[in-house]
Amino acid sequence: MKKRVSFYLPIALLTGLLVSCKVSQNASEKIIVLKNTSSLGLSQKAISIKRENIGENNIKGTFPILLFKTDTIPAQTNDFNSDEKWDELFFTVDFLPNEEKKLQLKWSDANPKFTVKTSVRFGKREGKNLPVHPDTQEVLMADQVHKKLGYQKYQTDGPTWENDKVGFRHYLDGRNSKDVFGKKLPGITPENVGINSKGAVEDNYHVMYDWGRDIFPVGNSVGLGGYALLIDNKINRLGILGNDTINNVEKTTFKIVAEGPVNSVLSYHYQNWKASENLYQVQETTSIWPGIYGYKNTVSIDGIKGKETFLAAISNLNNKNPLQVIEAGDWICLIQHDYLTYERQWILGTAILVPANIYQGYIEAPKTGQLTDSYLAKLRVDNKKEISYYAIAAWELSADKGFNDSVFFTNYVTNLAKQLSAKVKIEIK
Repeated sequence: MKKRVSFYLPIALLTGLLVSCKVSQNASEKIIVLKNTSSLGLSQKAISIKRENIGENNIKGTFPILLFKTDTIPAQTNDFNSDEKWDELFFTVDFLPNEEKKLQLKWSDANPKFTVKTSVRFGKREGKNLPVHPDTQEVLMADQVHKKLGYQKYQTDGPTWENDKVGFRHYLDGRNSKDVFGKKLPGITPENVGINSKGAVEDNYHVMYDWGRDIFPVGNSVGLGGYALLIDNKINRLGILGNDTINNVEKTTFKIVAEGPVNSVLSYHYQNWKASENLYQVQETTSIWPGIYGYKNTVSIDGIKGKETFLAAISNLNNKNPLQVIEAGDWICLIQHDYLTYERQWILGTAILVPANIYQGYIEAPKTGQLTDSYLAKLRVDNKKEISYYAIAAWELSADKGFNDSVFFTNYVTNLAKQLSAKVKIEIK
């Protein structure tokens, strides 16, 4: 009897490409049965299958080849612990309501080279007069922040990540804010965004290009999807402001975990974050896949004493409209729609989706201090327990039209929340 493995996937079909490569033809080929258990149609639903659920004896090549009828579904494997052995098979699939799909899993030693729809970019320089070079990781000590160094070390102030809809960047220089790139085209943005022809760091992304530009003012907020801890009614920012010379995090370790056609993953570890005289160890993982106007962020904190509240942030700079708070599926959606861009030039919708089961309301950050100009969703936090949430940004000049309308954007966000809540049953035969 063939062994079957079944499980449910509570997380979020690209147009298939026929790939010309030799695939394995043996009895170990598997059938993956995916069942949409919801009455919703699902668009580019993210599917993650762990290596152990496929089985070591069934892995017969380097690259997975997933077939649905005559189409090849773009897929990739991710190695999360850098042991040169992949841990996860990742792909996205479209579903009709209650649809079941049977996918054939084969293997190839040739890279099928799918269309790239996600990317991470990280560049740094080792001295003020040295050119930027690409890298995949970084260690930043407390006294190596921008103001203390006297120059900006990082291309675009830190790593950028994007898909075919939108881009983001993280200020790795100690501020730990999340910024937004509006994209007018689905292609990956140029590699030289944030550097000039001599390889020096240059802020050249606040002007319009064919692909788009940085559109989101951050100021002293933590941007879209940054976070903090509320302790004894004090908001404790992870990191510092641009004029500070010493970080409140002793050691920050950044790494690009995965970069592939359908998924890119970034990791940040914050060692000895000092907040209200306590020390915390923080692990943050950011993931993006095609089709979604946003990214998924997952945070776990070691050192929680029980009096802390996690704060997920959405900058409200330039917002003059009321914040919408809507429950949809498993999520509470905090939604803004206004001329949220620089100088209120364009309409932008932003939102954060936080888990309804740990949501405790929201507060507004003050206009002065270490973290300002934000709505902050209050979430129950337990020691070492992961909190996952989503940050969403849709620009009126995005390739998909309609985001200039507030009702359209609200419907997009709430429908996305329901799709992210939908369960997919997975059976491996």
